[in-house]
Amino acid sequence: MGKLHDRIDGRLRAFIEEQPIFFTATAPLSGDGHVNLSPKGRAGTLVVVDEHTLAYLDFGGSGAETIAYVRENGRITLMWCAFSGPPHIVRVHGEGEAVFRDDPRWADLIGLFGEADGPGARAVIVVRTRRIADVCGYAVPFMEYQGERTLHAEHFGRKSDEEFAEYCERKEHIGSSLDGLPALPLPLPPRTV
Repeated sequence: MGKLHDRIDGRLRAFIEEQPIFFTATAPLSGDGHVNLSPKGRAGTLVVVDEHTLAYLDFGGSGAETIAYVRENGRITLMWCAFSGPPHIVRVHGEGEAVFRDDPRWADLIGLFGEADGPGARAVIVVRTRRIADVCGYAVPFMEYQGERTLHAEHFGRKSDEEFAEYCERKEHIGSSLDGLPALPLPLPPRTV
């Protein structure tokens, strides 16, 4: 049976922090725009900031739909599924904001991630909760977690910050989304922290 929560604390917080993967969902206001659903991993790249706020690192990659859609309308949903242990699904519906490298809040936010911060970090997505709910997850299959993939960190770890900025400039759908909405500000601000 599903349950609504007033805040992220106790067992709910522990569940979120223990999951090796979560999913983000965003969409533009336009009815004919693309709905975006993305898996997120890499240990330590999501933090529960307080009982009503989460943040995760946004890394370089194939596109910037999440950034574009939260810039346009702020709507975002995060979801975690238990692939081991008791069946459980948690969804956080919230208001998202992309905090970029040149934002005065960047230094404090990036510090929350400690060793998880790494090459290719281009934004921190901050999510303020509007609705927190969990459901049973009885139909979610058991899956075995084998470990972290290191390919992404290794690939971007070979690039200097200048080379990463050049990569972002050349990549399609980084400065604007599939729907033509502004996404990552280009040229990419350099990292100062």
